[in-house]
Amino acid sequence: MRKEELVEYWKRSSDENYSSMMNMFASKEYTWSLFVGHLCIEKLLKALYVKHVDINTPRTHNLYKLACTLGIDITENQADILQYINLFNIETRYEDYRREFYQKCTRQYTEQQIANIKDVRQWLLRMLNP
Repeated sequence: MRKEELVEYWKRSSDENYSSMMNMFASKEYTWSLFVGHLCIEKLLKALYVKHVDINTPRTHNLYKLACTLGIDITENQADILQYINLFNIETRYEDYRREFYQKCTRQYTEQQIANIKDVRQWLLRMLNP
């Protein structure tokens, strides 16, 4: 694939994950909603990586690490949010963490985290489509 096609691939996949996140939230699948929210952000970061760095994206799910490889200005608050969203990948994926995470994921907690994901998503989309 050409560079532009790869950027579009990652963006479209992120958009699909965003839609899935919202559908899972609506069906009260809160833990998986946040897991897919993590994927949504990861894929936008990979789109930006392809656009600005290289077509071969790093094989990592660490959002903060991906953001740092872009060389973008990132506030301390944005760094904290990326690192927090990154936990959704781990806490949902592994059974021993998932049970505890499931208890934490009330509707209110998940709404707050989705709001953070939406904010990060808008920030990344502005960089992707200036």
